Parts: sequence; C-alpha cells; structure tokens
Amino acid sequence: MATPADGLFSRPFFEQKNRAFWLLQAAGWSGYLVLRSASSLANGVSLGGVATIVIESIIGYCITLLLSALYSTYRKLSRIALVLLTIVTLAVATVLYAFLDAFAFSLVNQSSGLTLTLVLGTVFLNFTVLAGWSALYFGINFYLIIEQQIDQMQALEIQASSAQLAMLRYQLNPHFLFNTLNSISTLVLLKQTERANAMLSRLSSFLRYTLANEPTAQVTIAQEVETLKLYMEIEKMRFEDRLRPIFDIDPRVAKARLPSLLLQPLVENAIKYAVTPREDGAEITVAARLNGDKVQIDVSDTGPGLIETAKRSGLSTGVGLTNIRDRLAQAYGAEHRFETRSNPGGGFRVEIEIPYQLNEPTREAA
Repeated sequence: MATPADGLFSRPFFEQKNRAFWLLQAAGWSGYLVLRSASSLANGVSLGGVATIVIESIIGYCITLLLSALYSTYRKLSRIALVLLTIVTLAVATVLYAFLDAFAFSLVNQSSGLTLTLVLGTVFLNFTVLAGWSALYFGINFYLIIEQQIDQMQALEIQASSAQLAMLRYQLNPHFLFNTLNSISTLVLLKQTERANAMLSRLSSFLRYTLANEPTAQVTIAQEVETLKLYMEIEKMRFEDRLRPIFDIDPRVAKARLPSLLLQPLVENAIKYAVTPREDGAEITVAARLNGDKVQIDVSDTGPGLIETAKRSGLSTGVGLTNIRDRLAQAYGAEHRFETRSNPGGGFRVEIEIPYQLNEPTREAA
C-alpha cells in the first residue's frame, strides 16, 4: 500500500524540480504556521500572538526563498567554499530573521520597542528553523544528485550492453564469406554462370538481412529459421548432397522471439566440424519445441562429435559458443540454459532454453 512518503519522495515527484520546490516550500511553511498557531492557542496566547506567528512565517518563507537562490549558486563552488559560505549565510540569515521577528513582535504587541533581549530571545528558534530548512534543502538536492548519477550509470550500462550485443552480432565469420566468394569464383571459371548467379543472389540476400536488422533486435523463430535456410542453401551449393539439413519446428513456438542470427554460428560450426571433414557429409538438425513456459532449441549433427574433435568448442574465427553464451547472458541473464553434449550415436548437440516471449522487449527487427 502506498504511503504519503512514497508519493513525496518518489522519482516522478521530483521530475519537475521547480514545481517540487514550490510545493514543498508551501507545504512546509503552512505546516509550520498551523503547528505554531495551534501550540500558541493551546497555551493561552492571544490572537495578537497568533498574528505575530503569521508574520514570522511569512518572513521565514521569504528568507528561505533568498537562501535557496544563494545555496543554488554556492553548489557550483568547491566543497570548502560551499561549507564556509553556507555557514556564514545561515548565520546572517538567522540574525536577520531574529531582528525582523522581534520587530514584528514589538509592533503587533505595542511593546516598549525593539530591544537586544527581544532579538536574542528569538535567535535559537529562528536558527533551528533555518538550519532545519537548510538541511532539508541540501539533503533533497543530494538525493537528486545521487539518483541522477544512478540514472547515468544505468544509461551507460545499457549503452555498453547494446554495444556489446552489436559487436557480437557483427562478428560474421570471415571464412564463410571467403569460402562462398571462392566458390562463386570457381563456378565463374568453370562457366557455370547460372549456379554462380544463384549463389551470389543468395549471398546478397543473406548479407542484406544481417546488415538491415538492428544488432540488438529480436526476431521470431520462424524468421530465424528462414535465415538459416537461406544460409544453408548457400552452403549446400558448395557441399551438395553432403549437407543434409533437417528442420523440426513446433508451430507453437514459431512466433516466439530470440536474438537475431543466434543460431547461425552453431550451424556454421556443425558444417565446419561435421560436414567438411567427412566424404559422406552429415545431417544437421535444427529443432525447436515448447517446454512449459520455455522454448527449447536444439542444433545437432551426425558428425564425429567431441571424441574426434576435442577442441570443437573453440571456434577458430571467434564466432562460436562463447559468442552465443555472451549474447544469451546479455538478453536473458539467468533465465536461460545453454548446454553442449555428444549424441549417444555420434555427433554433437547444442541445447538452448530461453523464456517464451512473443513481444520484443526493445525494438523490432527490420
């Protein structure tokens, strides 16, 4: 249940600092006037005494307005200068407040006149009021400075996270480009222009997708699978029947979202370690299914597995399992699972489990 303090010190209240200042100033001095008047009337003070309190509150209100302007200027100075000037200003303001308070008391009550005793009698109360007001002023401003710094740090963390995601997404494997362009060049030399044009067209479409989408955006699994199919069509023109892709996608997860091009390095890894070294090639299976409130994605192959390729987890071009772990950590924190294992019948499997999300938390992909 929300309390008045929650509304008073919540961030939205201070979004407009000028408005917040005037509200607090009015509420504070109104409360002071009410409490002082009620206390005086309870102690048998006459209406003339209450009038003195009203004048005292008005004077205090005006003096604190002057203090706010001075303190605002002092905050731009060094810490030592700020402290010294604040103490001096508070002392001068207390003397001025006491003098005006005593003068108002003598005027309203038609006493013998303004005396030193009367001025000194009001100094302690005036100092307490102004010191308390000054403490609140600096305390609230210190709180706002801390909150501003926290916001700046959070903004920097978000920028750093976005930059890291962009860096990870832009790490397109140079070997893939080299091999594809080399294959196109070979097809041109062999005068197989139709196949070369088809391969070049698919490469252009794939590169256009990688450049057009925001690096921090998320896409649906259906979009990711279409991109993988386009990628595999390019590679299949190199490996032909040695590359046998299989897609097993549960229709219920087709619209679930994940970071774009998250699975491409896994398929590329499978091609490198399962298809390339074997004459008969290998099958590469991409499966996605719904598991409660999670989406489970498997990328597996029928290659040699971890036994014959002990260093398989370290991709030579730097776009591999570490990259994907980092992207998943950036996107989901602890709400994901990433595991690698050997298949019992041979081959290698990567299992990813992420939250089932239909709406992208940031922005849409192009």
